[in-house]
Amino acid sequence: MVIQWLQTDVKHPVQKWLANQPTFKVLFSLIMTTPTPSTTSRKSFSIWSGLTWLIIAGVIAATVFTMWSPANLFTASDSSNKPYDPSAGFPADWPTPTTSPRPRIGIVAGHWGNDSGAVCDDTGLTEVEVNLRIATIVQQNLMTAGYDVDLLEEFDERRYLYDALALVSIHNDSCDYINDQATGFKVAASFAAGDTGPSSPNARLQACLVDRYSLATNLPYHPGSITNDMKEYHTFSEINPRTPAAIIETGFLRLDREFLTQHPDLAAKGISDGILCFIQNEPVSTGPTVTP
Repeated sequence: MVIQWLQTDVKHPVQKWLANQPTFKVLFSLIMTTPTPSTTSRKSFSIWSGLTWLIIAGVIAATVFTMWSPANLFTASDSSNKPYDPSAGFPADWPTPTTSPRPRIGIVAGHWGNDSGAVCDDTGLTEVEVNLRIATIVQQNLMTAGYDVDLLEEFDERRYLYDALALVSIHNDSCDYINDQATGFKVAASFAAGDTGPSSPNARLQACLVDRYSLATNLPYHPGSITNDMKEYHTFSEINPRTPAAIIETGFLRLDREFLTQHPDLAAKGISDGILCFIQNEPVSTGPTVTP
């Protein structure tokens, strides 16, 4: 049937298109000059002749598919096939650009998700509830200032290689009576990466926290009671070494209890202001009141 159709007059549009293709003209001329086997001679139509026609048909099919380009498949009115015109603006179906994430800060609520921390036997007040309340306000303050803030548990899985502008862990000191000087706050910076110079990021974060917390709370700075547990705080060696980090004990749960429980907003302000002081590279004062 294919042979008979090809040997008819070139009237069908597809026949005309094929006949006009340079690669096909030779094959088409061969087909048009090949006589159709008569009834009496069909038995002599050899297997070789059949294979010859099969090869010719294959060449025709290959020629059609090879020469069928996108310009043949789409009409000129198809807008998806037109070049981009800058004067027309961005197409409506273009994807919306993804905005860059805002700078991130990590705030650890000490003991949260792990244990109670220090406990006041007379009232049942726990360190973790004081830490979490202050940390939550710090988070809100910094988010209002335009930062993304992660509120982290003590052993939060996200802390490993945590990368941020800064990380501060909030704790409080014992509820036991020690002496009348056991009042005030203390700050220890991370030096896990060996960056201990006075102008290092960790040292500047510590200085900002000390300065701003003292201004906001009027509590004395108590560096004499900074322990090795603070200096070697486990999170310091677990976060990304490039992340400046510090731990602050915002007061003693015994003598500073009234302030910590009734004015957590002031404690949070001191920490928030200290972090912003560091991030924005603000100056610090000559130094807070120090309690030995």
